[in-house]
Amino acid sequence: MKNNSQKINTIGIITSGGDAPGMNACIRALTRTALFHNMNVIGFKQGYNGLIENNTVFLDSKKVGNIIQRGGTILKTARSEEFRTFEGRKKAFENLKLNNVDALVAIGGDGTFTGADIFNREFDFPIIGIPGTIDNDLFGTDNTIGYDTALNTVVSAVDKIRDTASSHGRLFVIEVMGKDAGLIALRSGISTGAEAILIPETTTYIDHLLNKLCKDRANKKPSGIIIVAEGDDFGGAYNVAKAVKEDHPLYDIRVTVLGHIQRGGSPSAFDRVLASQLGYGAIKALINGDKNAMIGIINKEYVLTPFDQAIKHNNKINMSLLELAEVLAC
Repeated sequence: MKNNSQKINTIGIITSGGDAPGMNACIRALTRTALFHNMNVIGFKQGYNGLIENNTVFLDSKKVGNIIQRGGTILKTARSEEFRTFEGRKKAFENLKLNNVDALVAIGGDGTFTGADIFNREFDFPIIGIPGTIDNDLFGTDNTIGYDTALNTVVSAVDKIRDTASSHGRLFVIEVMGKDAGLIALRSGISTGAEAILIPETTTYIDHLLNKLCKDRANKKPSGIIIVAEGDDFGGAYNVAKAVKEDHPLYDIRVTVLGHIQRGGSPSAFDRVLASQLGYGAIKALINGDKNAMIGIINKEYVLTPFDQAIKHNNKINMSLLELAEVLAC
């Protein structure tokens, strides 16, 4: 991962893939740390598309002022089909050289790092990745930027829904984000006292859920919350609600899909600090000659993980938390 022969005068920054609260705090930290080390900073807007289209903005201390508390990303983000082609990546490389960019920092998740890994192998261009995704599903870091904020957004929403569920004696089936990872569903479910949690990492045995609801009804539980990750193998909240209604026609069931509300909002204090640490650490890694790796924090220490490992070894679900959730939902 070392490339000590090159002095870095200018860095480029992109935010790619899904936005995550704390990306702006990371852009701020990257910019100000780079400026502290006498580097120039260029932001490319709309992720890899910005590299291909040469859509740039010069960043200085003033331009990244008053953004630490803002959700989303001032550099915007987008999925890039053209970057999936060699021709698109070649345009991106040419524009990086045109702007005298010596190294790139990419803030994003699995797809972002997959593209970065391919780009580095083709053009030997120094890239450091920063994990910015609400799913917290990347290997090589305890937490990703945005996860804590998204989790607390879900908890706040479910707490409000619980109030109306109790008032009306209803069963709410609530769908949260997580196509491939159930970390948001699992931890929000435990945090809100959900009666059941359905996630992609485990098989959903609908009969087991229906039997549990029978016991809950026999125990005169007046209301209930079921948390479903969108990637659950039964097909999401509406399919779960339909199956429950067919088996328990007397249940008053409502479905709530929280959707993109989970991605927005002002980042939590935890995410602001994490984003600042990772932005600072990414610049220090580049100065040390590191490349083609994601920087993370594990047990309070900086860790560099090659892209191909970060994207192939997604964080595993803590199965003891699933057991805990089931025991506490009795």
